[in-house]
Amino acid sequence: MRLRTVVLSLTSAAALFLTLPGTASASEGEFTYRYFDADGEIQIGALIDPPSGECIEIPEIADWDVDAFRPRNDTDSRAVVFRGNDCDGDYFSLRPFGGRGSDRLALRSVIFS
Repeated sequence: MRLRTVVLSLTSAAALFLTLPGTASASEGEFTYRYFDADGEIQIGALIDPPSGECIEIPEIADWDVDAFRPRNDTDSRAVVFRGNDCDGDYFSLRPFGGRGSDRLALRSVIFS
């Protein structure tokens, strides 16, 4: 009788665990960068509360053969910026809460941990 109660309890707990919805995690804060627009003017772009664990291509330059530059990570997560699309190529890690790169740090994609 006691074994049956233990097995029933464990089975119920497992079923409850499997039915709980997963929580989507997002980095809180703002990630900014600079880029040149079609007129050659410097613009500032931003990702607000970006999702964690998902490769994000910089939207303003996705279809151009130019890079964004001077990233600043004011989120609560580590940001890893990549020189290539699809989080590929050379990369650099920016600490949370103020990590930044210079004008020479080019990027095309980023992922937050």
